[in-house]
Amino acid sequence: MKKLGGMIILAAFLAAGCAGTQQAGAERELPTSSDQTDNQKRARIRLQLAVSYYQQQQLPVALDEIKQALQADPDFAEAYSMRALIYMDMGESRLADDNFQQALRLAPQNPDFNNNYGWFLCQNGQPEQSIGYFETALKSRAYQSPAKALNNAGVCSLRLKKSAEAERYFIEAFRQDPGSASTSINLAKLHFERGDYDKARFYISRVMRSDALSADVLWQAIKIERKLGDRSAELSLVTQLSRRFPNSAEFAAYQRGAFDE
Repeated sequence: MKKLGGMIILAAFLAAGCAGTQQAGAERELPTSSDQTDNQKRARIRLQLAVSYYQQQQLPVALDEIKQALQADPDFAEAYSMRALIYMDMGESRLADDNFQQALRLAPQNPDFNNNYGWFLCQNGQPEQSIGYFETALKSRAYQSPAKALNNAGVCSLRLKKSAEAERYFIEAFRQDPGSASTSINLAKLHFERGDYDKARFYISRVMRSDALSADVLWQAIKIERKLGDRSAELSLVTQLSRRFPNSAEFAAYQRGAFDE
């Protein structure tokens, strides 16, 4: 889930990146380009460049662009948030934490910042502390992608062994965005662990029809069909797994019969 969460974080950041720190207040009027000083405009251009370099995994160059953005506008909350994401990718957890907190000091109610910091905490051994940040994000009427925070809150609830709370978050995420592959995968895994294999099949089948088909999804589907006793469906999925992902850990698990790992 760590890689997936990182993708979610970047998508949330990019969605927020054009609005400025005023996005945090639902009742506030968003700034326009004419409201910005020349320094703020320069800072935003540098941020856009940083995002581009980040997407290309040119992390040192992205950091340099952020540095220049903050030299132009030291109170640019989005720049601190972006720098936190870069440091996350570099494995610099302390620096990432410092920058997330600085972004939140400047825009404490920003839903994307709260979601991103919550995911960071969850990934760094603090799932219990993460939930409050997801909840803060979900309270914002300005939040355009609540399904992301709901799904993240579900994942972190599972790490706290709170299955009922996780299901509540996942179901609401599914209601908000039925097309989310990550939510359907999480619901499939949740119902599989409970022994409700028909529901698990329902959710995994939604992912099988999407572009998110992966070795993990196929392996989960194989285990579901095995529990349901549909040998034909199981073998068909095994064929796909061996053909598409022959070197995957999931296919290796199938070969050694590790269905309960």
